[in-house]
Amino acid sequence: MPENGRGSGAPEGAHVPDSFESFARASQTRLYRTAYLLCGDADTARDLTQTTLAKMFQHWRRASAADHLDAYARTVLTRTYLAERRRRLRDLLAHARPDPRPAPENADLRVTLLSALAGLPPRARAMVVLRYWEDQSVESVAELLRCSESTVKSQCSRSLARLRSELGEAHIYATGS
Repeated sequence: MPENGRGSGAPEGAHVPDSFESFARASQTRLYRTAYLLCGDADTARDLTQTTLAKMFQHWRRASAADHLDAYARTVLTRTYLAERRRRLRDLLAHARPDPRPAPENADLRVTLLSALAGLPPRARAMVVLRYWEDQSVESVAELLRCSESTVKSQCSRSLARLRSELGEAHIYATGS
């Protein structure tokens, strides 16, 4: 049996490090390059390299008995990378919505209307939305916004006039003509 106590696991003339530390120092850069080529991100490559070295340390007795230690390390690296990708994909699929919402029938009108509403001052926009979208009474809108009923009426009137001028011929989209 050889002096390192490993048996005949290493081929004649192959350099097998005596300790995990020497293996890690010698192969860290090479593993990092491979990890970077796999994932394309420096931080992820560093994490992948460290995870690979941790796994190699955990199973050093078995790993050091391998015929080709570098090939063994590349296999661990690649399998770790693939397992993390599968886990990430599984997590994404688990948190994804099962059914995407159908597109609204009048998507163009909706986008145009939202754009026009965004041009109104916040308070006037709130009044229009509450009064016409939420179908609130003038009294309830005045109470919610802490203003007089006449303020709600005048602001809504001005805001609607502004929306009509901005939208122009947008009503064509609603009829499909």
